[in-house]
Amino acid sequence: QVHLVESGGGLVQAGGSLRLSCAASGITFAITTMGWYRQTPGKQRDVVATITSLGATNYADSVKGRFTISRDNAKNTVYLQMNSLQPEDTAVYYCKSWTWPNDYWGQGTQVTVSS
Repeated sequence: QVHLVESGGGLVQAGGSLRLSCAASGITFAITTMGWYRQTPGKQRDVVATITSLGATNYADSVKGRFTISRDNAKNTVYLQMNSLQPEDTAVYYCKSWTWPNDYWGQGTQVTVSS
């Protein structure tokens, strides 16, 4: 059974930092592309960052230079380091695995940035 468990969300002031973690189980993590999405009420879930099994990364334009995605294959964990947070970064952040035959999602973690 696959589980993706996010942690690290919370309330932070504008300009602050948070690090999200996503611990995966039930998948062959080392060969799996992982990513982070975010969603605000009434809007679609948008990709924030992705990282392939080889460590290649990609970012949404809105977070480039502020967010860093990384992975630790020994711990089956993907991270999202978020710096210079702004109120518009407020959202529920979800971890995703691109896994055959099904993709999987975590339950989400709330990030709230106050101005």
